[in-house]
Amino acid sequence: MRELILELAAYARRTAPGFVVVPQNGLGLLTDDGTPDGRIVDAYLQAIDGVGQEELFYGYPRDNQPTTAQDTAYLLRFLRRARERDRTVLVIDYCRSPQAVADSYRRSAAEGFLAFAAPRRELDVIPPDTHPVPGLNDADIRSLSRARNFLYLINPGSFRGLRPYLDAVAGTGYDLVVVDAFGHDRERGYRWLSGAEVRSLQRKPSGARRLVLAYFSIGEAETYRYYWRREWDRRGDGSPDPDAPQWLESENPQWPGNYKVRYWDPEWKAILFGDAGAYLDGILARGYDGVYLDLVDAYLYFQERLGTIQD
Repeated sequence: MRELILELAAYARRTAPGFVVVPQNGLGLLTDDGTPDGRIVDAYLQAIDGVGQEELFYGYPRDNQPTTAQDTAYLLRFLRRARERDRTVLVIDYCRSPQAVADSYRRSAAEGFLAFAAPRRELDVIPPDTHPVPGLNDADIRSLSRARNFLYLINPGSFRGLRPYLDAVAGTGYDLVVVDAFGHDRERGYRWLSGAEVRSLQRKPSGARRLVLAYFSIGEAETYRYYWRREWDRRGDGSPDPDAPQWLESENPQWPGNYKVRYWDPEWKAILFGDAGAYLDGILARGYDGVYLDLVDAYLYFQERLGTIQD
């Protein structure tokens, strides 16, 4: 997984110097042995601009409840090391009560982290006005290190269409927004956001510049993506058919429609980047400022299943 991210980042920056790369979860990739006290892998650190972490203070094991103190302490040991090396830390807590939201923002700010308190795990709503955005400003934000807040909104399902969704995101004052690169258009169906739509999101209401990152799952294949083929699982039972690609694994029981992949396989990598039809290439062509990489921690699944660390 570490090698995949190194390859992906190098490829993107040959086309777009300064392209932002932020992996979510999978903090064990920061060190050579996957532990908080291990040696930092410098090449990996240089390849990424920050790290994202879900449920640092709220959300594990239940939404709107404090994450266990033991888990928080463990994750903080990684995150503090990343922050000490000038990498931006993005925290996504799943909480909605005003008290929990305020506490989430307060604790992240004390660590020098950016926080987003997500009211819903589906990441399909903009927080209400009762949850003020910390650090709102009219400054131009052209690097991740300048951001003071962010919005993570990758599911437009609660909006009345793609246009209302895009207008709502554009109307916020966040320094950084993470969105899905695709949306459902009533006239054109499931499609890429256009370059013009991405540019509209890159401006705050004040006219100042902000960063827009595309959500990009690299550790699982998703049945609703353009690359998916029905013949990979005709019965839809979560088990790949005999003629499915060898890199395709079984469905993730926690997220229907998401299938584990052998992410080191060259055929899967070719879907992710390398030519005009690849996923990352589509993101680059539309002018996003960077990518927010999900399912980075898929290596833990294979570590347990195969008895080896495919990190």
